[in-house]
Amino acid sequence: MLTPEEARRYARHLVLKGMGGAGQQKLKAARVLVIGAGGLGSPVLAYLAAAGVGMLGVVDDDRVTLSNLQRQIVHSGDSLGALKAASAGTFVAALNPHVDFVAHSMRLDTANANGVLAGYDLVLDGSDNFDTRALVAEAAERARLPLVSGAVSMFDGQVTVFAPHLRRPGGENCPRFADLHPERPDPADLPSCEAVGVIGALTGVIGTLMAMEAIKLITGIGEPLLGRLLLYDGKAARFTEITY
Repeated sequence: MLTPEEARRYARHLVLKGMGGAGQQKLKAARVLVIGAGGLGSPVLAYLAAAGVGMLGVVDDDRVTLSNLQRQIVHSGDSLGALKAASAGTFVAALNPHVDFVAHSMRLDTANANGVLAGYDLVLDGSDNFDTRALVAEAAERARLPLVSGAVSMFDGQVTVFAPHLRRPGGENCPRFADLHPERPDPADLPSCEAVGVIGALTGVIGTLMAMEAIKLITGIGEPLLGRLLLYDGKAARFTEITY
């Protein structure tokens, strides 16, 4: 049940057709794991915490640096040198004390992925390299957890949802990560943000879209991006969608 304070906090959700009290209760009961407390993880955490997701976990072994603050909005100058997972927890606690937070200050790998994902209902991946994204997708598929995946570079971003354990209306399983990425790209073809840069506000656009997909999956509202890749061209202010 929602407390009176929670009812006031989530008043705009409670009067929203399609959400209401039932949807808010689903958010409160949800356990969501976020991979990365950086550019994408920051808006994801901010909006899921504000929405009232009951438990948020974050996996990140990095520490806050000055160059992060151009886009990683859950951190501040006071957080410099702190572990990002712990810094993100401080932000979440200040924003919404009704949200439980678990900091996984570690790098996800093949040895710990299954254990870290255990106990969560949904995963959002905001990591910044292909190998980690592939690892997260494989672990989420094994655990039969929906995965919201986002990526950004320079002025462009993308978001999609993987849930191969779910079936489409026609009976076939929803696409896998490997269906979108049948071959592992050469790392030289995927330059890092450190090398090519990224506009800070872009991470807000894609991260907020990721949070929206998570809320839809938790509450059952709307149509998630299953088998659909949403592309955003920041320079042209244009969205494009492809199916896979």
